[in-house]
Amino acid sequence: MGLRKKSKNPAVFSHEFVIQNHADIVSSVAMVILLGLMFEVTAKFAIMFITVQYNVTYTDIDERNDSINYYAYGFKDLATIFFYMLIAIILHAVIQEYILDKINRRLHLSKTKHSKFNESGQLAFFYLFSFIWGGSILTGEKFATDATLLWEKYPHAHMFFQVKFFYICQIAYWLHALPELYFQKVRKEDIARQLYYICLYIFQITGAYILTLHRLGLILLVPHYLVELLFHASRLFYFSDENKQKGFTLWALLFVMARLLTLTLSVLTFGFGLARAENQDFSIANGNFNTLTVRISCLAAICLTQAWMMWKFINFQLKKWREHTQNQIPKKKVANTKNKPSKKEYKSNASNGTVKTECGTSPRARKAKTS
Repeated sequence: MGLRKKSKNPAVFSHEFVIQNHADIVSSVAMVILLGLMFEVTAKFAIMFITVQYNVTYTDIDERNDSINYYAYGFKDLATIFFYMLIAIILHAVIQEYILDKINRRLHLSKTKHSKFNESGQLAFFYLFSFIWGGSILTGEKFATDATLLWEKYPHAHMFFQVKFFYICQIAYWLHALPELYFQKVRKEDIARQLYYICLYIFQITGAYILTLHRLGLILLVPHYLVELLFHASRLFYFSDENKQKGFTLWALLFVMARLLTLTLSVLTFGFGLARAENQDFSIANGNFNTLTVRISCLAAICLTQAWMMWKFINFQLKKWREHTQNQIPKKKVANTKNKPSKKEYKSNASNGTVKTECGTSPRARKAKTS
């Protein structure tokens, strides 16, 4: 059964057909991959799409010879990312059809607000899920409370299952956002804006994953997702009632704090920690990218991104301030016009001899001329 209601039957494989039935098409592809697990011939290929690859097992001598499972990364991760990108497209369609569309019908929003409401709704669900998941991972990691572990014993080529699966899902989600621009018929004026932040997420999360900087990436993503969650939740409440704007004030405060935290940890990691590390040999096999060029490039990319975000933040605040001042000016004019008497009242008072000046006193009577 399709996830979207079909009002008409477009031609097969036309643009409208693909857009209306994209969730069904993607579900069929995912189902074929899952069915591959049932046969011995295709199971070894299907499992590459579904499960996390590159398992490395170590024996911990200090912990009664218990085995610890770590995971590295490789080209097979592309298959896993592709499968979970399909899952993200399906979940996107489910949230849109059964939650956001029903709320939109009740609110009766304009086309512009309707598009922004859908965008914020989808991102709010993702940021909430990612913040809870990332926060649960950080509670079990020591580097969340000790910043020196962000660069000590670098390279951190091996990850726990939850950390690697978190990065796989993050990359898959932001990759799925690219075809969603076509599936959701995003307006042309919004495509460039959304492409900017989608590509930034893909570039920086993938960079942290490949350069074995997953510790730094994780500890920066979690507070950033909290700030973005607050912004999109505030925007959803604003669309339902324009008087609900208190959430934007809290978001503005946390936004600046998150930018300062990102810059501080980045400078400490690349400028001091990794710069003083003994192992500074470039080695793809060992996952060691601790060279001067890589450190400067990473720090420059992070600083430029934070500067761009602050520029957008300042423009947003100025826009809100202008809208607030423009709304206050008509109210003052209305208040002034209510205090002034109308022409009819002035004439009637003048005929009755009760005209008064602004000070509340009657005008002086003219002296009669003497002949």
